[in-house]
Amino acid sequence: MVAKRPYVITYKRMQIGQRLKTIRDDRGLSLRDLAATSGVSAPMLSQVERGETSPSLEIASRIATGLDLTLSQLLRLDEEAHVVVVRSSDRAATSRDGHHVEQLTPPLPGRRHAVTEHVLQPGAATARPGDPPLHEPGSRETVVVQHGTLRLMHGNDSYDLKQGDAVTFDADLPHHFENHGKKETTFMAITTAGLR
Repeated sequence: MVAKRPYVITYKRMQIGQRLKTIRDDRGLSLRDLAATSGVSAPMLSQVERGETSPSLEIASRIATGLDLTLSQLLRLDEEAHVVVVRSSDRAATSRDGHHVEQLTPPLPGRRHAVTEHVLQPGAATARPGDPPLHEPGSRETVVVQHGTLRLMHGNDSYDLKQGDAVTFDADLPHHFENHGKKETTFMAITTAGLR
């Protein structure tokens, strides 16, 4: 009687180990971090990344779950051109203390940038002085003011912006935005990881 072997994943058009390492690095996760969220040991993850072993479907599925991806997203089963439309009604949104944010970019694996749209009410701010930056080391951000006025507080410096102005800055340093005007301000923010 022949023992059943788990299905093993092999693809000619892609290397799962290289893809896994790229996604993990882009998210700033260590092998231990991913091991904790996926339940797959760090040595096994390391072997997969180095191409020393090919994961079973069960292991690959656990790795995908640990990265908050579907198995298809992790394996990139569709090697065709990739187009994702985010409808205005489907944007992920959060609101707090007069600051409303909507995510325009989809959660694609390996994504290195994010585009968000912000609405800031009069007197509101995106954070409080002293709050730690939310972006990973090496991130840069570009903001374009669409309506109203906006003040960027970057470290101890301030920059006043009006409609149509744009500013680019190191987003891994303490910063926040304030609306000192009498009307709401809207602005777009594009954050890119690992540029410095």
